[in-house]
Amino acid sequence: MSMNVSLPPELENRVRQHVESGLYSSASEVIREALRLFEAYQGVQSASLAALKGDIAAGMADIQAGRVRPLNIEDIKRRGREALAVPRG
Repeated sequence: MSMNVSLPPELENRVRQHVESGLYSSASEVIREALRLFEAYQGVQSASLAALKGDIAAGMADIQAGRVRPLNIEDIKRRGREALAVPRG
């Protein structure tokens, strides 16, 4: 399949630079690699979103089951200061 793609001058120059570097033999190779990387990025984004939705669902289930308690910031600070004060050796 053949396809013509229009790029703004900045992107066209970047594609040209990659070809001139010798790493790619054609603009098509640069674009194919860019699409592969974009698809990999989208896969990571989708997995991250799915994990986040899972964490939210788990948190909501904990709330509904009464497995949460109010957050006490002062207690967290106190425990952090105590942990920092313990000599490490």
